[in-house]
Amino acid sequence: MTLKYALLGGVALMLAVPAVAQDANIEGRVGKLEKEMRAVQRQVFPNGAGKFLEPEIQSPTTPKTTTSSSTATADLLVRVDALESQLAALTGQVEQQGNNLRSMEARLKAVEGELKAQATPVETATALPAAAAASTPPAAKPKPSPTTTAAKPSAARTAAVAAIEKPATGDAFEDGYNYGYRLWEAKFYPEAQVQLEETVSKFPKHKRASFARNLLGRAWLDDKKPATAVKVFYDNYKTDPRGERAPESLFFLGSALTDLGKAAEACEAFAELTKSYPDAAKARLAERLAAGRTRAKCK
Repeated sequence: MTLKYALLGGVALMLAVPAVAQDANIEGRVGKLEKEMRAVQRQVFPNGAGKFLEPEIQSPTTPKTTTSSSTATADLLVRVDALESQLAALTGQVEQQGNNLRSMEARLKAVEGELKAQATPVETATALPAAAAASTPPAAKPKPSPTTTAAKPSAARTAAVAAIEKPATGDAFEDGYNYGYRLWEAKFYPEAQVQLEETVSKFPKHKRASFARNLLGRAWLDDKKPATAVKVFYDNYKTDPRGERAPESLFFLGSALTDLGKAAEACEAFAELTKSYPDAAKARLAERLAAGRTRAKCK
């Protein structure tokens, strides 16, 4: 009798081992898929634009707790199927976003070519920011003329610029950025461009570099230089799509393109903003985006 029970116990143990191994294998697959899904989500929703989406896989007829090994395994299989399905969908969104980026880049290069052909001497002589010029073939410099030579600042302007306090907190990036902001806010746009370009060049990987590049673009846009602004805004979006000011740069990119008479390209930028940064498009940029689409006559 003792031998019989021992044999039965051994058989039961042998049957239980595969079930445990199967559960462990499924758990491993689930963990791997969850990590992959979150990695993809970080690309689909830059800057933590919203939240991570959790798959809704709980069946209304399935109890939340169970003591049955077979039921637990079935639940894990449902989770695996749901995660694989969602991961495939998110991967498709990442690929689509990449295609949109390439399409926009091609359109902007075409616009750049048109602008170079139509540029006035003054616009041609405008120095491009290093961040934008890095990806642009150098253009031939025009010969100096009365119309292209920058006017020397007046004594009054020099004094007004000097009156703007330079921050000195010891944080080189923040001091440079805040000084550039003060110059821009006071409408000293050329001076702000120089200051912000210097800051961006020194700290291209700073966690708040997205703010500086976006403000640099605004300094060019407000200075009535939309062609240069387009380069800076697009560079900020492309270089750091997860940057905190990437959504703003897409909006101002559309605004600059509208100023250049490129309504179709502007609408494309606004559409990309809506798709890539839905939370920003529906919240802090909602009014601006609506006004921008109206001005560009987007459908």
